[in-house]
Amino acid sequence: MILAAGLSPAWQQIADFDQLRPGEVNRATQVHWCASGKVLNAAIAVHRLGAPCRGLSVAGGPAGHSLRADMQAEGVAMDWVETTAPSRVCTTIRETGPGRTTELVENAPALTQSDLETFLKVFEQAAATADVLVLSGSLPAGTPADFYRTMLQRAGKPAVLDIRGDELIHALECCPRVVKPNREELAATVDHPVDDEEGLRQAVRALQERGAEWVVITDGAGPVYAASPDEAWRFEPARPRELVNPIGCGDSLAAGLAVGISEGRGLVDAVRLGMGAAAANLENLLPARLEPGRAEALAAAVQASPLAW
Repeated sequence: MILAAGLSPAWQQIADFDQLRPGEVNRATQVHWCASGKVLNAAIAVHRLGAPCRGLSVAGGPAGHSLRADMQAEGVAMDWVETTAPSRVCTTIRETGPGRTTELVENAPALTQSDLETFLKVFEQAAATADVLVLSGSLPAGTPADFYRTMLQRAGKPAVLDIRGDELIHALECCPRVVKPNREELAATVDHPVDDEEGLRQAVRALQERGAEWVVITDGAGPVYAASPDEAWRFEPARPRELVNPIGCGDSLAAGLAVGISEGRGLVDAVRLGMGAAAANLENLLPARLEPGRAEALAAAVQASPLAW
């Protein structure tokens, strides 16, 4: 079983406009709502890929009620920690004319010490039956920066981490199986540029020296780089049929990595599955609601080239 856990879910609005005109009245052509945020997207994607999955997150207020209902409708088994802080609402604006996507992100609300303690207790119980963890999402204001490290210490299971900065640095002490920052997050974490392959190699090695086993670096629609202590690869993504909504691609990639690990796949095959899931996500309006057969087909089209790192 794969356990996806995190503290920053979101009730997501996706609004379409012909073109957004700042400072003017803009009328949406259509609007959709769904459960989202990195943790819920990862749980949905794992479920869609056919692997046994459980999610764990927090929920409060009217948006929290909507989160619960939508995840239940998706068929994803969830554990929820009820909070007095209302769950956040985020908005994706899609402009069909210029083909742009803009994200309006509300930060996750601060949680009480009691909320955090309850979350850790529920997490420890759920992790006891898990084979692989997916831990993702920014920490709410006031949450200790070493919170993910505490989670890993209590679980003692292979983990895919989709986090960055100090949160990632602390968690590296627990030797996670995979860390998955994008280039921008990687540069901020190691505090030096990663604009070329040499800078990227140095940054990856820095994370490995701190404890990461596999490091997977994404760059939007660009190539993915991945390295273990014994091998390094550059992956060219497959072409989706159409580009509908990029939100949730990184979360779907993390989910595919976790499924690959749970199935005993090596680095190359796990990354391919993750990239196939990300490409399949691009073809859908709602994040992480991908077609599993399509994800496998796109994974098979990913091109991998070894690197002399």
